[in-house]
Amino acid sequence: MSARDSKSAKSGSTAKKSVKAKPKSTQPKTIKPRAPKPSATEIRNPSTAPGAEAKPGAANAFDPQRLSAEQMEIVEKLSANLARAAVTAQGVFAEAALRQAERPAALSADPFHVSAALTDVMGRLSAQPERLVRAQADLFQKYMELWQSAARRASGEAVPPVVEPAKGDKRFLDPDWNDNPVFDVIKQSYLVTSNWLNALVSGVDDVEPMTKRRVEFFMKMLTDAFSPSNFLVSNPAALREAMSSRGESLVKGMENFAEDFSRGGGQLAISQTDYDMFKIGENVATAPGKVVFQNEIIQLLQFTPSTPQVYEIPLVIFPPWINKFYILDLRPENSMIRWLTDQGITVFVASWVNPDKALAAKTFEDYMRQGIYEGTAAAMKQAGVDRVNTVGYCIGGTLLSSTLAHMAAKGDDRIQSATFFAAQQDFSEAGDLLLFTNEDWLKDLEKMMDAEGGVLRGQSMADTFNMLRSNDLIWSFFVNNYLMGKEPKPFDLLFWNSDQTRMPKALHLFYLRKFYGENALAKGELVMDGVKLDLSTVKTPVYVQSSKEDHIAPARSVYRGAKLFGGPVTFTLAGSGHIAGVINAPVAKKYQHWTNASLPDSVEAWMADAVETPGSWWPHWAAWLQARSGQMVAARDPAKGPLKPLEEAPGSYVKVTS
Repeated sequence: MSARDSKSAKSGSTAKKSVKAKPKSTQPKTIKPRAPKPSATEIRNPSTAPGAEAKPGAANAFDPQRLSAEQMEIVEKLSANLARAAVTAQGVFAEAALRQAERPAALSADPFHVSAALTDVMGRLSAQPERLVRAQADLFQKYMELWQSAARRASGEAVPPVVEPAKGDKRFLDPDWNDNPVFDVIKQSYLVTSNWLNALVSGVDDVEPMTKRRVEFFMKMLTDAFSPSNFLVSNPAALREAMSSRGESLVKGMENFAEDFSRGGGQLAISQTDYDMFKIGENVATAPGKVVFQNEIIQLLQFTPSTPQVYEIPLVIFPPWINKFYILDLRPENSMIRWLTDQGITVFVASWVNPDKALAAKTFEDYMRQGIYEGTAAAMKQAGVDRVNTVGYCIGGTLLSSTLAHMAAKGDDRIQSATFFAAQQDFSEAGDLLLFTNEDWLKDLEKMMDAEGGVLRGQSMADTFNMLRSNDLIWSFFVNNYLMGKEPKPFDLLFWNSDQTRMPKALHLFYLRKFYGENALAKGELVMDGVKLDLSTVKTPVYVQSSKEDHIAPARSVYRGAKLFGGPVTFTLAGSGHIAGVINAPVAKKYQHWTNASLPDSVEAWMADAVETPGSWWPHWAAWLQARSGQMVAARDPAKGPLKPLEEAPGSYVKVTS
């Protein structure tokens, strides 16, 4: 009851004491339809929505009996949709339980193999009681500041936040995370606690570095998972969508959840894009060319020239076999393949097979011989030359550098120059993938591959890479697809990212054990084909590209590898990360790159004297490459070379899905 109503009632009782005041009608007033998207306050308390009156004696209480017919219809629809969503979710969980029962080996009390490392770190913490006391005092102080700030804000005072999300954190972009006091406190409470936990682990002394790194990664993954943005009841955008859609968003979200579970074959495979929007060879991987060579490991593609003359020495690119080659040819405007042909380069690209059980025994040596040896030989024959320039991207670069050392030992000088995109040779400071390569993980991988007939499922690789950037590649889609009930947007890069390939058991375990586990190539201990490989014997000119924010092949790690070669080395640092740092067409005018002709002992020393240039690093590399590509000759038609075309680019290997 309002103050004005109370005053009127009081004066009425004084004037006519013998007459009882007429009770106020409890019938609801006719209400206008409310806006399609209610505010966060309306979400928390439906009685404050337009048309919902306060019940005398119980301010802001929600009374179902006071709802209008329209409101009852809304409530009934919302209740029905919540029930539908719950039934759909229960069906998925039941199916998941049945599938897990069929595969008890898949269940593990410690699936991330972090218990030993966590025990070690926590043991060190307990042995440092003064650190724990200080940390607890810091946490208490932060919470006191937060509650004082909340109280001051509740009284109408404008106060700055106690803690804010890190730069680039997209989880709390919805305005209600700041504008609504309740959600603001929820957000800040989470940030205070998660920052405290992560800092507590990072500050532990006297712990083996890899042990601490493993616990830091796990703690970050855990605190990311418990973000309030990942739960319906604490996500204002998801609540608003549920209310405005009368629960339809939750029904759609659970349908998306069921579809992703089914698509993953019993494991959740979160959709990252609209996969139906992209067709290989139609709107991605469209650069014209021919498949001119094929064996059981690769198809070699030669692309149609776009200039009347080309440089004599062609370029052969070996992308990673973990993904498909068309990261180099997503769209015409950002296609590295098209851009290189425009620079007068004859471009060949190896399209790796997506291996099945029949290729489970293929080894790293097989990929060297059938991939790089046979691929470069076919390119030389097709172009009518005795030398080629080469590129190795990521794991393809690790293979190429190993092959260069093998060729040096054999006196094979067919490779005129080698370029490495985000590739590692020294794995002592490798990226976060290093955390997944201890022996416990490898034993699990071996069991998984044995269960699949000797290959690692593509989805397993995708899950691993997604965990490295869980907020961007897991939780953002979890919220969008399931809590908001929306379809992911079409995005060619995420389509490519989801198009993972299988890994042969022998090849993959060798790579993880010898490179990540033993760092054998950098130490000069790797033996292939009976030859001990020594990168210092490689005198081939080398161009090394790294990316400043690369979390898979960190710049520090790539730089250490560059120092191992025995010939001239040009090192370049690009802006952005493992993919965007490489695929950055000049036309985009994005990011920047740093160059320095010298190669001092550390990347920090290199950076101190480096020159920053806005935009793509491609032109800098193209000038380096052209200087090593010979004279100009007539453009080469892929259809008219010594090797007869087998099919049109992009070929059939790239279209095989996992």
